[in-house]
Amino acid sequence: MPTQAKDAAIAEITSRFQDSSAAVLTEYRGLTVAQLSQLRRSLGAGSSYAVVKNTLTKRAADSVGFSELAPLLTGPTAIAFIAGDPVEAAKAIRDFAKANPALVVKGGVVEGRPVDAAEVTRLADVESREVLLAKLAGAMKGNLTKAAGLFQAPLSQVARLAEALKEKKPAGDAPEAAADDTAAAAPTTPDTDADAAPAASDD
Repeated sequence: MPTQAKDAAIAEITSRFQDSSAAVLTEYRGLTVAQLSQLRRSLGAGSSYAVVKNTLTKRAADSVGFSELAPLLTGPTAIAFIAGDPVEAAKAIRDFAKANPALVVKGGVVEGRPVDAAEVTRLADVESREVLLAKLAGAMKGNLTKAAGLFQAPLSQVARLAEALKEKKPAGDAPEAAADDTAAAAPTTPDTDADAAPAASDD
């Protein structure tokens, strides 16, 4: 391969490593073109599955800090570059490998961290991001409901207290109202009544 073509291939692989959430290295010996196409489709939109040259891939991996992948780059190698959820991609690869034992998972990189074949398998057993988010939302909803109940109790007590004061207020205001009525009525009392009162008290 001419040097210019090699440089272009290395740049392409490097870009895929950088732009992917995960990259799973596999050995595809024995798989047909139709089977490879099926695997590619199962990885989801935006992901790809490409046969690579080991020597060029080593150089690309080194350039992005994935030198740990060098021991995996032996024999026929194809890499699944994942654009979406690594868990969903790992499930797709696991299921495909069960139906097509010729596919051998070597290892790879997930979220910038090198992983071996066993870790890829364990990743496939993890619940998807959507499921985990749904569970988290459910847990948060339960806690918020509990919190709302805690906040509601004091507020209801305040409301009952306010209602009680409201009901009690007219009774408390009655003496003041009576005093006001007496004060208002006092000027209308005849002077003769005022004079008669002391006389009665002398007896």
